[in-house]
Amino acid sequence: MVEVFDSSAFIQSIEHRPKPTSTVEAEGIPLIDLSALNSSDTGAIASLAAEIGDACAKWGFFQVINHGVPLECREKIDSVQRKFFGQSVEEKSRVRRDELNPMGYYDGEHTKNVRDWKEVFDFVVEVPTIIAASPEPGNKELTMLHNQWPEFPPNFREACEEYTREIEKLSYKLLELISLSLGLPANKFNNFFKDQTSFLRLNYYPRCPIPHLALGVGRHKDAGGLTVLSQDDVGGLEVKRKSDGEWIRVKPTPDAYIVNVGDIIQVWSNDKYESVEHRVMVNSERERFSIPFFFNPAHYTVVEPVAELVNEQNPAKYKAFNWGKFVSARNLSNFKKLQVENIQIYHFKESD
Repeated sequence: MVEVFDSSAFIQSIEHRPKPTSTVEAEGIPLIDLSALNSSDTGAIASLAAEIGDACAKWGFFQVINHGVPLECREKIDSVQRKFFGQSVEEKSRVRRDELNPMGYYDGEHTKNVRDWKEVFDFVVEVPTIIAASPEPGNKELTMLHNQWPEFPPNFREACEEYTREIEKLSYKLLELISLSLGLPANKFNNFFKDQTSFLRLNYYPRCPIPHLALGVGRHKDAGGLTVLSQDDVGGLEVKRKSDGEWIRVKPTPDAYIVNVGDIIQVWSNDKYESVEHRVMVNSERERFSIPFFFNPAHYTVVEPVAELVNEQNPAKYKAFNWGKFVSARNLSNFKKLQVENIQIYHFKESD
């Protein structure tokens, strides 16, 4: 991962270091069967939506099976992911991202201003994807994101794009179920994703000689709408349980996807559902691979509590904010260590 190993950038502060001895396997994170989506039984779909709503309220996370994503699709992207990251840093750096083009390969990302023990490859769904060029409120400039694809492995792009089409279909189904669970029409949120800023990430967590000091990804909440994650059998994802703040390991389930609501759904639901803190452990014996899909709306989306969920007894808990500006400010800290915490949704909380 690093040619001359210097561990100092990766070391978490004492209170955030992993405690492998106290980890609990999360039998409690709901495992939800989506096969009812194939039926025309409205009662079964309403029941499924209620199950997902319960998981969003209690955990902010759930796993899904019988989701409709072909296993072959997942196996193809898994294969090209392993081949790509198995190359030398020099080869991977041919498609290295930078501040002008944040798509491609990168191995220096920071979370909460501490470097993550991982390498990534990012690509957007919509080409080009249009985003805000600057977090400054008065700056109307936009920028276009384009993907860059490696020459090796030769079927890399094809496998990635095929998988993305399938995971996008699943994400819309999940979004509609979440909408129904809030008592809203199924397609309530769909139009926000018309010019989506979604992207897919290939994660590689090499074996780590200091797993008691470093994290693959430090504690964080996802900023966007939904995250749909494929992880291998190694495991390492931990979720902060809402009931007691304990870090809970998510046990890998074969051919399941792990889903979590992001900050946007927390705001849309007016805090009925919560974007929950999570992190990724590393280990010294096995490398780990995962593939999160970040389902995010158009840059011009104004994020605020949905009108139907706000009333005199339950007033809006957030001021409206622009998604493009919000994510532009968040992205600043991915490239460099900042002296301040990056922007969070609580900065838009209405005062009581």
